[in-house]
Parts: sequence; structure tokens; C-alpha cells
Amino acid sequence: MKTLKLSNNDEMPAFGLGTWKSAEGDVYNAVKTAIKNGYRHIDCAAAYGNESEVGKALSEAFNEGVVKRENIWITSKVWCNMHAKDDVIEALKQTLSDLQLEYLDLYLVHWPIAQKKEIPFVSKVDDFISLEELPNEVTWEGMEKAVELGLTKHIGVSNFGPKALQQLISSAKIKPEMNQIESHPYFQQIDMISLCKSNNMHVTAYAPLGSGDRAAKFKAEDEPKLLEDPVILEIAASKNATPGQILISWALHRGTSVIPKSVNSGRIVQNFEAQNVDLSESDMAKIKALDENYRFLTGEHWVYEGSPYTLESIWE
Repeated sequence: MKTLKLSNNDEMPAFGLGTWKSAEGDVYNAVKTAIKNGYRHIDCAAAYGNESEVGKALSEAFNEGVVKRENIWITSKVWCNMHAKDDVIEALKQTLSDLQLEYLDLYLVHWPIAQKKEIPFVSKVDDFISLEELPNEVTWEGMEKAVELGLTKHIGVSNFGPKALQQLISSAKIKPEMNQIESHPYFQQIDMISLCKSNNMHVTAYAPLGSGDRAAKFKAEDEPKLLEDPVILEIAASKNATPGQILISWALHRGTSVIPKSVNSGRIVQNFEAQNVDLSESDMAKIKALDENYRFLTGEHWVYEGSPYTLESIWE
């Protein structure tokens, strides 16, 4: 299993299980199946609304002796309504309670966007808090405090563009060690990965298969189907592999972490076996040529008329 080495020489398994969109009941079985079949990295978030079920699966896996706590990597994320310094700690303690853990391996700021604490998900412009009023740097102070308290071993961000990332790095006492971003052959994020690497940060790729099962409100009517791309299909046929396995292997060959989500037992095992699929330089070159700078998750759900946030301010 490929690993990524962090600042204190901790090693994070590069391949993991994503849990976004995993429904009630499904995520428990998915996590149990994944751990039983060798997964040692589970990616979670408070906003996914399923951490209690993940926690039940983890607790049972520990009690059954399938895996020890110290041998599995657990990531979670603080949601946008808990960006005040003390709220970060409150949110993390709730996540730890839900996951039935004493600490996380990695805690991320889910988005560089702040909203009012009493609002779980924004629906109008008044739900937001501007970054002038609550800067990311204040949220990061809470993240640093979480490390000092031993609640998480490592901290990082998710969905941060270059400007927000560089601003945070310039003021941070504990530098972010991860940026979790959308990345796949249609949106390869070459510049962002280079920026992260130059600042000793790793990258985790989400939506590596195109996130075709996300809600319709997050999808364009004419969006391309990554799993049906002719180049991916051709390489998959030549390797006796599935298209999904090629996409996962590609992400690992690039040196990123990757967290495909599935609740299907067979697919969970297939995804794990993608780590054994070898891609040649020629394969990698063919896939590199597929880059269209195409986001499946555009961030448009954050954009309201009069909002302090625009797509440009989020992604720039």
C-alpha cells in the first residue's frame, strides 16, 4: 500500500474510502466491508451527516480485532458554521464523540467559507459570514489549538484555491499538510498540486471517478461521463481492469491520495485492487492529454446574489 509521509514521519495510506453521499445504513456496511478487505484510511466529515454510523463500524472493527486504532487513518472536516476559533474545538469534540475516537489523524477545514453557527447549510445571503468578519486565519488558530490539545495529529484544508492557501500558509504557526481537492483526468489540477508540493503539502483527490452519483442539483445536464471516456476504456481493456480502477491507479501514480466512495461490496473490493494496476508512461501520457479543466463540483451552490463569496473568490 502506497503511503504519504507527513511532517513528523507519520505515514498516511494514499488510498482510502470516501464517505460523502453514503446513506444511512449503507455507510456502516461500507466501512465494515472496507476495513475487512484491507482499507486503512477512511475519509469523513461532519457535514456528511453519517459520522455516528462510521463510528459504530470503527468501534466494532476495533473490538473484533480486525484492525487496531493506531493502524488506521481517520480524516474528518470542520463545517463552515463552526469557523470561530472555539467552535472548531467544539466541532472536533463532537466528531470524535460520533466516531467513538480519542483523536483524529487529520482534520481539515472543509471550505474557505464561513456561515452563521445556527445555520447548518446556507439557503440565503444572510446566512453567510464574510471572511473580513471571520477570516480563515482565525479558523486556523482553532485548528492549531486542536493539535496542541491532542485532538488531532495533523491539520489541513479542503477546497482551498491558491490565494486562500498562500494567505493561510503565510500566517500559520502549524503549516497545513493537506489540501483535499477535486482531481481527475478531466480536471487534473497540475498547478495546484505543484503549489502544494512546493509548500510541503500533500493532495487528496476527491471525485476521482467523476462523482456521477451526486445529487442532480450539483450536476450539469451535459456533463461528460469520465467512466465512459474512450481513452480510459481502452487502457482498462488493455489491463483487464475496470475504468474505475484505471482512474484510481492514475491518481496514485501521480503521488496523490485518493478516496473513491462506494457502498457496493464488490466495488469496494475492486477499488482496493486498483492499487495493483500498473500504468506505463505511455498510459499516463494518454490520460494527461484528457485534461479539460472541467470541474464536476463547481461550487455554484455557494453563490447567492449579494453574497460575500463568488466562484472567483473561492477558487482563485
